[in-house]
Amino acid sequence: MTQPNQMLHARVYTTPSHHRQRLERPPQRNVLVSTHCSISSSTPHSHKRLKMFHLYILGAFFASVLGFFLHYALRDKERKDNCHRHHRADGLVTSSSEIGQCRQDDGFGTDIIIVGAGVAGSALAHTLGKDGRRVHVIERDLTEPDRIVGELLQPGGYLKLIELGLEDCVEEIDAQRVLGYALFKDGKNTRLSYPLEKFHSDVAGRSFHNGRFIQRMREKAASLSNVRMEQGTVTSLLEENGTIKGVQYKTKAGQELKAYAPLTIVCDGCFSNLRRSLCNPKVDVPSCFVGLVLENCQLPFANHGHVILADPSPILCYPISSTEVRCLVDVPGQKLPSIANGEMANYLKTRVAPQLPPQLYDAFISAIDQGKIRTMPNRSMPADPYPTPGALLMGDAFNMRHPLTGGGMTVALSDIVVLRDLLKPLSNLNDAVSLSKYLESFYTLRKPVASTINTLAGALYKVFCASPDQARKEMREACFDYLSLGGVCSAGPVALLSGLNPRPLSLVVHFFAVAIYGVGRLLLPFPSLKRMWIGARLISGASSIIFPIIKAEGVRQMFFPVTVPAYYRAPPAK
Repeated sequence: MTQPNQMLHARVYTTPSHHRQRLERPPQRNVLVSTHCSISSSTPHSHKRLKMFHLYILGAFFASVLGFFLHYALRDKERKDNCHRHHRADGLVTSSSEIGQCRQDDGFGTDIIIVGAGVAGSALAHTLGKDGRRVHVIERDLTEPDRIVGELLQPGGYLKLIELGLEDCVEEIDAQRVLGYALFKDGKNTRLSYPLEKFHSDVAGRSFHNGRFIQRMREKAASLSNVRMEQGTVTSLLEENGTIKGVQYKTKAGQELKAYAPLTIVCDGCFSNLRRSLCNPKVDVPSCFVGLVLENCQLPFANHGHVILADPSPILCYPISSTEVRCLVDVPGQKLPSIANGEMANYLKTRVAPQLPPQLYDAFISAIDQGKIRTMPNRSMPADPYPTPGALLMGDAFNMRHPLTGGGMTVALSDIVVLRDLLKPLSNLNDAVSLSKYLESFYTLRKPVASTINTLAGALYKVFCASPDQARKEMREACFDYLSLGGVCSAGPVALLSGLNPRPLSLVVHFFAVAIYGVGRLLLPFPSLKRMWIGARLISGASSIIFPIIKAEGVRQMFFPVTVPAYYRAPPAK
């Protein structure tokens, strides 16, 4: 776009040219007039054509002058609007009054900016870089993360990892194969295996140290010449006329810089400070995880995740290396016993430890005594985006569910596959408005996998939590017994949980099958009015658990995506 100083230069250059024409060419004009007079005297039609020719010239001249002044006036208005534009209320979107003055030309020619280099950001950078995109990744801290979640990748997620060419990222980090789950309740247990018979022998779940996995993916992404990974903290998105043009960030050295690209993808995790600009952040915190590492102990079922249906809420255990087991104790609510004054240690020893399998008790007490207790709020947030030209949300910055089922990474990797396939036919990302309308289909195409795992995680957590309500107790007991039946009663729900069968309708069928099974247990062999009333409340309670989650996910997108217009949206014209 022509800058104001360039337009001024053009005017100064053009004006003398007109003067020269007026000074140098009068004789030619007289000759032309005399010639026209001679022609007109002899041919009336020629005179008419000449008159029309003069009118065209005159009209074109006035149109050009009018267009010039109109263009200049609009440019001036735009410049003034930009100068007076205010920051948004959240302070995370910066107006573009400085765009054009502070634009940096680093010679990289970025196509896509990715904010965050966690699981989603690193995998996305490698995927888009492999497709030839010039990617600039900005991550707050490039040292190895140390987290107590994001350590279990379901088989469905591993299949997506293979599809993205990242399966070697679970190698050389002492990752453990996971073949299913074991459920424990009131001294009883049952083993639930993943339905992997139709897949290659290498396909299984994987559990590992989250930081090691992320570092492997960062290395893989950074190995591509067209992927630039930089440590810095993104402070705001840069906006111009409702379109996100890039980001403002602070480098590791403290320098304030701006980076620009046609598309900015925000995937800076569950603590994202940018999501408020791009979605409706209805974040629910139903509970917190208290994490410990149990060393040199054997799980009751090798290569399985363990779920203990404890009171008041579930406990998870799974291997994260050949010598370590992660234990996550769910504590309902947001207020935790204090670690500093010993309340947490006392709670874990007196309330939690007695409910663990005997094989884990000593290692659990030892981990408490070592004092390496970590906590993490469990967040849940349905995907409710504001379609914004030039920007997209992904990963936990966009959509979260209770981590009980370990489905977060599976959803993120599945989303990356969907986005990769959408972007593949596009060679030019510069038409931000058309690109935004096209990418609205992303929110629909991701639903089968995302909504199934999200709904299952939220529903299972509520069913697995202890409750004084008799109907909820019966639902919890029915769920354990239903899964213990084996066959389709266990394979079906486990296929949903593992991401191998992302069908929302199948989830609803199994969920209400559990509820009906619970009612049947109540009414047999001899029904009573009390039992019938509990059965009715069980069905009502099951409905109150699952239907609000489905509503938040979007009934139409979840069950009838083909009826959503964005489902059929074609790529912008090249």
